[in-house]
Amino acid sequence: MVVLGRVIGPHGIRGQIKVTPFTEHIDGLMEYPVWWLSNDEKSWQIVHPTSFSVHDSLLIITLEEYSDRTNASGLKGWLIAVPRSQLPQLSEDGKEGYYWSDLIGISVVNTQGEFIGTVAGLFETGANDVLRIQLPGGKEELIPFVDQVVRQVDMRSRQIMVDWELDY
Repeated sequence: MVVLGRVIGPHGIRGQIKVTPFTEHIDGLMEYPVWWLSNDEKSWQIVHPTSFSVHDSLLIITLEEYSDRTNASGLKGWLIAVPRSQLPQLSEDGKEGYYWSDLIGISVVNTQGEFIGTVAGLFETGANDVLRIQLPGGKEELIPFVDQVVRQVDMRSRQIMVDWELDY
């Protein structure tokens, strides 16, 4: 399974959910007619999204299987995934591209070889994408995911090199 989003809570009284997508385009999740939901990444529940709307960086989703807020509120924090077999095949080295979900957990180092942290997530701002980096001390830092900053993404060694100082 490839995780493509997370449920952040219910929306309204008719069982809709608010979703943070991990896709390149905010509505990319809607390309898949069937989703798998899990709160532990071990057991998965199949659901069918029937409609959506975009609100800032979130999706408001109606699922066929949920019709009231009480049931939908139990999905808070659950992951949304699809089988990797449903996604376009990419090379293992990342030269053809990579899925955002594959970047989660990758080490981030600067051009001086200093460890900055690990990728905790990504999000789209409209102007550019942003890496959420978990720093060793537990804090989080945001780094623009643009060519001027991200020098190399090496999927084989699971490392991203950035032109970024430790004290930015």
